[in-house]
Amino acid sequence: MSAVSSILVIGAGQAAAVAVATLRDQGYQGRITVVGDEAHAPYERPPLSKAVLAAVEAEEPGISVKEEDFFSARDIDLRLGTEVVSLNPVAGQALLSDGSAVAYDRCLLATGGTARQLPGLSPDAPQVHYLRTLDDARRLRNALRKARSAVIIGAGFLGLEIASTARGMGVDVSIVETASRVLARVVPDAFSTWLQARVAASGATLYLGQSINDLQLPADAVRVSLSDGSVLDADLVVVAVGLTPATDLARSAGLQLNAANGGIEVDTQCRSSDPRIFAAGDCTSQHHEGHGALRLESWQNANEQARIAACAMLDADAPPAAFPWFWTDQFECNIQMLGLPRAGLQYVLRGGMDPADASPKFIMLGLEGSIPRHALAVNAGGDLRALRPVLERGLEVDAAGFRDTSATMKAYAKALLASAVG
Repeated sequence: MSAVSSILVIGAGQAAAVAVATLRDQGYQGRITVVGDEAHAPYERPPLSKAVLAAVEAEEPGISVKEEDFFSARDIDLRLGTEVVSLNPVAGQALLSDGSAVAYDRCLLATGGTARQLPGLSPDAPQVHYLRTLDDARRLRNALRKARSAVIIGAGFLGLEIASTARGMGVDVSIVETASRVLARVVPDAFSTWLQARVAASGATLYLGQSINDLQLPADAVRVSLSDGSVLDADLVVVAVGLTPATDLARSAGLQLNAANGGIEVDTQCRSSDPRIFAAGDCTSQHHEGHGALRLESWQNANEQARIAACAMLDADAPPAAFPWFWTDQFECNIQMLGLPRAGLQYVLRGGMDPADASPKFIMLGLEGSIPRHALAVNAGGDLRALRPVLERGLEVDAAGFRDTSATMKAYAKALLASAVG
C-alpha cells in the first residue's frame, strides 16, 4: 500500500479513542480527524447502566476514555456534534454535516450502533426510555429519581443491569422477556435459573416467555398488557431489546454487510471489502472459528479491534486479539465470562449456587469433551484469571479435579499448565 498521510475516524466512542492512541503510539505523525455526532468526547459505555445511572448528579463518575487534553496534545482533530453524511470510497473523501469535506488515505468506521426501537414506543415520549448514550442515561436517571415503578422490556445484560440499578434506587421493577429464560443465548439453563432467583430476591418481577399484546401511554404513565393477560401499570418504560449496528454509511459506500447480523464484514485485520476502509467495534461482523460470523458487542472487542485496525492501517503487525472476555455487575454480583458459548457444551460447577447467598462465589466451566470452551464466574474474577491460560490453550480438564475446592484455582491451573509443558 502507498504511504499514509491522512486518516479519518468516523465515530467518537471507545473504539475511536483506542484506535487514534494506537496510531500515535505506532509513530504515525500524519493527520488524524475524528468525527462524532455526540457532543461528548469519547467515553466508556458500560458504566451508563450502573454507576452513571445510580449517581447523584453532582457526583457522576468520570467515564472519559482519555484525559481531557489527550486529543489536542496528540494533535488529533476532534470534531464533535458533527455527522458524516456521505462517504465516497473512490475519491477517498467524506462530506460532513457542517458542509466541510475531509479527504483520507485510510478510514476507520467506528460508528457503533443505536438502541433497537419497538413500534409504538417512541423515544420522544416522556415516559419512554432507551439507553445508549450518556444523555440517555442522564435522562433516565432523572426519571427514575421521581418514579415509583418501571417496566423494563428485555432481560438481556442491559435490561438486567438497568433493573438492578433501579431496584437499588427503590423503584418497583417489572421485567418482560419473550424468551423462556434470561440470557438464553449466552448462558446454560442452570445459570439462568440461578440468576432469575437473584432477580426475584431483589424484589423485581420477571415475566418470561411473554409478548406485549397492547401498550398504552396515558399522561405520565405506562400500561403494558402481556400475552398471559397480565397488565402492568408503571410510571415509565425502558426498552432494552438489543442494538442495531450503525451501517448506513457503509451501505451507501457499497461495503459488504453480513446478511445475517447486519454488521460490516471485516477480516482478521478489521479491513472491510474496501482495502482503504476499516471498521471496529459494535458495527462490525467478524468470523470466529467454530462460531461463524458474529457481532461482539463488548468493551473488550471494541478495544481489540481498534488496536488491530490501527496497526493494519499502517501496514504494521499487531498481536492477535485477546481471548473473548465480558463482564457485568448486577444484583450485587460481579459476573465475568471467558470464551464464547456454543451448542453442546457440558457445564461443570466449582463452588455453590445458592441464590440466597449474600456473597455467592462459583465458576461454571463449559466443556466440549474434556476441552474448556466457555467459563462463567460469579464474584470469582481472580479464579477466572488463573483459569484463563487453560482456556486459551485448550488444555484438557478433568471435571472432578475442577470441582475439587481443596486446592485453589491458581494451584489447579498451574498444575495443568505444568503437565502440558511436561
